[in-house]
Amino acid sequence: MNARTKKFIPAILLVVCVFLFGSTANAHGFGERYDLPIPLTYFLIGAALTVAFSFVAIGWFIRSSGSDLKYPRINVYRYSAMAFFCKAISRCLGLISVFILFISIHSGLTGTSNAIENFAPVFVWIIWWVGVGYVVCIVGNIWLVMNPWLVIFNYWERIFGKHMGLVGWPAKFDAWPSLVLFLLFAWIENVHPASSQPYSLGILILIYSLLTWGGMILFGKHVWLTHGDPFHVLFNLFARFSATELRINGTKNWCTRCASGCKENLNLPDCVDCYECWENTDSENKEFCLRPWSVGLSRGERVTPAIMLFHVTALATVSFDGFSETPAWIQIQTVLWPAIDPLPGSAAATIETIGIILGPLIFAAIYLYVCGLISRMSHGQMTSVDTRKSFVFSLVPIALAYNLAHYLSFLLITGQELIPLLSDPYGFGWNLFGTSDFKVNIAIIDARVAWIFSVIALVIGHIISVLTAHVIALRKTTSHSIAVRSQYPMLLLMVFYTAVSLWIVAQPIVE
Repeated sequence: MNARTKKFIPAILLVVCVFLFGSTANAHGFGERYDLPIPLTYFLIGAALTVAFSFVAIGWFIRSSGSDLKYPRINVYRYSAMAFFCKAISRCLGLISVFILFISIHSGLTGTSNAIENFAPVFVWIIWWVGVGYVVCIVGNIWLVMNPWLVIFNYWERIFGKHMGLVGWPAKFDAWPSLVLFLLFAWIENVHPASSQPYSLGILILIYSLLTWGGMILFGKHVWLTHGDPFHVLFNLFARFSATELRINGTKNWCTRCASGCKENLNLPDCVDCYECWENTDSENKEFCLRPWSVGLSRGERVTPAIMLFHVTALATVSFDGFSETPAWIQIQTVLWPAIDPLPGSAAATIETIGIILGPLIFAAIYLYVCGLISRMSHGQMTSVDTRKSFVFSLVPIALAYNLAHYLSFLLITGQELIPLLSDPYGFGWNLFGTSDFKVNIAIIDARVAWIFSVIALVIGHIISVLTAHVIALRKTTSHSIAVRSQYPMLLLMVFYTAVSLWIVAQPIVE
C-alpha cells in the first residue's frame, strides 16, 4: 500500500482507544458470568486490527477494475426436476405459513395470557422475527413464498384475476411508509407492553393483516410490498447476502414499468432479486441461481433515499436493542429521568422511545458524513448522492453479524419453548404430539461459546463489509489507487463499529 495508507492505520487505532476500558465482561444474554481470559481491551484492539489489516490485504490483492459484474452461479431452474421441486416446496411452505398465521391469531385471542405458554408471542418474537432472518440471509428469500398475507392475496388473484391497484402510489411517498412502520414495529417490540401480551399481539397481527391487504388492494401488491411493507423490504435486503438469487436473463422489458425500484438500475446487466419482474417475465427468461454468499451486495445497485435510510435504520435499531441492555444505558436513563419523569406517561417508555428515534438519526448522520468523505476522496468520480445510494449495501454484513451475535443465545435457548407449544399452542393443558412436558435445555450453548462465536461473527461480518465496499468502489472509479483511497473513511467507520459492537455484546444484561 502507499504511504497514505500507512499513515491512516494509526488514526484507526486512536479511534479504537476510545473503548479501552473494562477488563472483564459478562457474556451477552446469559445469567452466568464468564470472565474473559484476557482483558476486553485486547479483544477490541485485536478485532479492530484484524479488520484494518483485512483492508490492506483486500486492497493489495483485489485490483480489478470490477467492470465485469459476472460471478460464479448455477441456474438450477434449467433442470426441470429442480424447477418442479422448487415450485412444490414453495406451495407447501406457503400453505404452512397460512396455517401458522391462523394459529398465531387464534391462540393469541383465545389462549392463555401467559406469554411463554402461548404460541403467538413465542413464534412471532423468537422463531419468526429472529429465525427467519437467519434463513433468508443464508439460504435465500424464503419470505417471498412464506409471507402468508402475500400467499392469501395470490390465491385471491387466481380466483378473481390480476389486481393492479385502484390508485397510483404518490412518487413523493417513495418507501417512507415502510420506514415509518418499521420504526413503529421496533417501538412495539422494545417499549409497548402489548408485545408480550398474547391477546394484544393477536389484535396487532389482525391490524397488520388488514393494513397489508388494504394496501395491496388499494395500490397493488408489488407497489405495497416494496413501498409500504417493512418486512418485505427488510428480508429483501438480507437476501442480497444469500446463496440464491432470482434472475431475469437478458431482457429488461418489464423493468421499465416495474414499481419495485428497477428503474434505478437499468444500466446493470440482467435483473436480480426483483419479485415483480420475476412474476411478470416469461418462463424462458427466468433463472433461479446458486451463487457465493455476499456477491449480491456488490453489483453496484442504487436505491432510493427512503430505502437507503431504511437499511441504516435496520442496523441502528438492532444496535440500540443491544445497547439498551447495558449499564451505560441505565446511566443515561438515570441522567434523563429527572427531566422526563414530570411529563405525562411512563418515564422509562419515553426514554426508550427517544433512544429508538435518536439511534437511527445518529447512524444516518454518520453514514451520510462518511459518504460525503468518500465522494471527496474519489476526486469527484463518485458523487455524494451515488455514494449514499450504492454503499449502503456494504452495511448489510455488519447488520447480519451483529444480529447473529446479539440473538443467537436467545434463539437457541428461548426458541426451545416452541417444542412444548407444538402440543399445546393455547396453553390449555393439551399434549397433542407428546412434547408438552419438554424442558428447555439452557446448557445448549454456554457463555464462553457464545462470546467466542460473537467475536468471530462480528469480525468476519466487518471484513465482508470492507470487501463489499472495496468492490463497489472499484466498479465506480477509474483506478485502483482512487478506489482504495476513497475507502479510508469507510474503513474508519468499520473499525469503529467493530469495537462498539464487541463492547455492547460483552456487557451484562441489565433488564
